[in-house]
Amino acid sequence: MNKEFARYDLDDALISRLLAKALGRGGDYADLFLENQVIRTLRWEEGGVKSAGTSLNQGVGIRVLAGDKTGYAYACELDERTLLRAAETASHIAVNGGGVGVAALQGGTLPQHYPIERPAEEVDLNSKVVYLRRIQEAADTADPGVSKVLASFMEYTRKITVANSEGALYRDTQPMTRLGCQVILERDGKREAGSAADGGRVGLEFYDRVTPESLAQESVRMAQVQLEAIDAPAGNMPVILGPGLSGVLLHEAVGHGLEADFIRKRTSKFTDRLGEAVASDLCTIVDDPTIPNDRGAINIDDEGTPVRKTTLIERGVLRSYMHDRISAAQLGVEPTGNGRRDSFRSHPLPRMTCTCLLPGESSVEEIIGSVKKGLYARIVGSGAVDITCGDFTFNINEAYLIEDGKITAPVKGATLVGNGPEVMGRVTMVGEDFTISPAIWTCGKRGQKVPVNHGQPHVKVSEITVGGSSTGRSADER
Repeated sequence: MNKEFARYDLDDALISRLLAKALGRGGDYADLFLENQVIRTLRWEEGGVKSAGTSLNQGVGIRVLAGDKTGYAYACELDERTLLRAAETASHIAVNGGGVGVAALQGGTLPQHYPIERPAEEVDLNSKVVYLRRIQEAADTADPGVSKVLASFMEYTRKITVANSEGALYRDTQPMTRLGCQVILERDGKREAGSAADGGRVGLEFYDRVTPESLAQESVRMAQVQLEAIDAPAGNMPVILGPGLSGVLLHEAVGHGLEADFIRKRTSKFTDRLGEAVASDLCTIVDDPTIPNDRGAINIDDEGTPVRKTTLIERGVLRSYMHDRISAAQLGVEPTGNGRRDSFRSHPLPRMTCTCLLPGESSVEEIIGSVKKGLYARIVGSGAVDITCGDFTFNINEAYLIEDGKITAPVKGATLVGNGPEVMGRVTMVGEDFTISPAIWTCGKRGQKVPVNHGQPHVKVSEITVGGSSTGRSADER
């Protein structure tokens, strides 16, 4: 057994006994998911450390599949008696008294998609507090109107063991860090906020490149833009989506509809559309968990399926969905390595990792210059999507008018309203400047949260409905 896991892991013989117990009443398949996650947080406010905390999340989940039924149970204690009781509980989904046996476990070798040099867990706390102090000092220096600085540092180390009745056995250590800043800026009686954060499955060497100073300066810049912004226009108009951060629209409005549990339940607008054109032929969309050190990167999914880059849409044509073991079996295909779970307390679901619109051939100058009157949505924020029809509404965190092929005044209060597949069909230019979003995103689904990311270049959509203010400069007035 790997010494790295010796403090909490189960030996292979016990894992085999638990899987056998889970299949004792029958069933087609059983798996075991062991998790040990240590989370450490630091919060800075009012010029000093406001709070510091450490938490442990540890336990085992055991699952049995029998036909289209799933049995699931978990335990927070790792003694054999408790774990056998959990396995027996999960087994009650099957009642045929027979079933498959448990193959001999064989440990697998994983790729390494998150190599790091300075693991956060090996560095003393005071060194991390220095990052927060540097954020405070940089924000204060950037603008004398900064009245409040909030900073935070989060790190976790998640160690998992995944085994199944087919003999697969994998162990992985998944690191994560995130450094963030928020500022309040006051000027002429007005107050605005700005924020920035970054990280990923990285060590502390990452913050030699993405420095605390750069995050503080970006937060101040965003607040300055909001102080200068005018009311957003409203109406149908061309919209240019910025690189990286605006990819959340792609994630929500298109990505979720390609998760195969929605397909097998026939609740997605993309159901039964493999081989059909569902987007502009300029659009190739992939889900890629292999991007080194990315927030969405994984070496193995939470079912023990080796991961790979999956092409979802190729030149506008739908090629694949994102599958876990259940959806893949029901649709007669191979799992894509997208079975993910919030923790050992949850069974896996098809989930995105890092969903990307790949680069095209247009320059940024060509894209901006092609719009006479429109909106530049540099950063798209939170939103809501109806998976069944693809309709969405998104807030825009940073946006500008485009007038005569040039980016002009910043605007605030803008929203994007539309339909995901329809908007993807209206993509008329795709930039060559592909960018991965800063690592800030967590995706929620059916009460479960997992770290994800997305990426894209500049993208021109010929028309989207922009919600704004009637007091702003309307599209017709520009």
